[in-house]
Amino acid sequence: MCLVLELNSGYYCQTAKNYQMKKARILLAEDDIQLGFVIKDSLEEAGFEVTHVLDGQAALDTFDKDGFDICLLDVMMPHKDGFTVAKKIRQQSDVIPILFITAKIMEEDKLKGFQTGADDYITKPFSMKELVMRIDVFLRRTKKLHPENQELYRIGKMQFSYTDLKLESPLGVASLTQREADLLKFLCEHPNRVLKREEVLLNVWGKDDYFLGRSMDVFMAKLRKHFKADPEVVLETIHGVGFRFNVNTISTGLVK
Repeated sequence: MCLVLELNSGYYCQTAKNYQMKKARILLAEDDIQLGFVIKDSLEEAGFEVTHVLDGQAALDTFDKDGFDICLLDVMMPHKDGFTVAKKIRQQSDVIPILFITAKIMEEDKLKGFQTGADDYITKPFSMKELVMRIDVFLRRTKKLHPENQELYRIGKMQFSYTDLKLESPLGVASLTQREADLLKFLCEHPNRVLKREEVLLNVWGKDDYFLGRSMDVFMAKLRKHFKADPEVVLETIHGVGFRFNVNTISTGLVK
């Protein structure tokens, strides 16, 4: 595995360029100057445009001035930590993916990150190949790279736009995070059947992990609040097994 400080091999550069062909703008907030330089240089080799800042306040100031496609945030930074930065960014945008780069592995830190609006985390030391692949996955999910189609789901009395990250109901229009939208889309694609916890984790998060499982429970609780607008839509927890998305009527469509 090619770790984050082992980037001199031609293998990485040749491989990473295959993962991301479209130029995308990345905001990288990392207070370790050397590590930040390595990540920035490597991502630029992979075809991205990267802006590197050294503290949380600079990250917010830069985000306000320029448009980015994804944010990579260190957790421990001067002035404002990554959690604070993620929360502020999420207040401005429900669409942009936020990925934490962290050396912290405590469960409460990971859960706090997801609760502040982060979509995922990657723990130091990490493979640059894995980082590029995760960035590619998030960018492919955002509507900026797929503006031509709108993916819609009618769920009982509600309408869910995966493209716009919106859920319309008799109570109004709710904005979803990318992770909430990914999870709801998976539920919509598998209605009225038992979904095992590991099945949901592998398909939505990409891996079966205890900490991600706790995060998944948080996102399930958030979706349940939205479903209160239609009593016939029930997200059931089957203890010790997983979940079942109970809905009488559901349909899907792709709008040009």
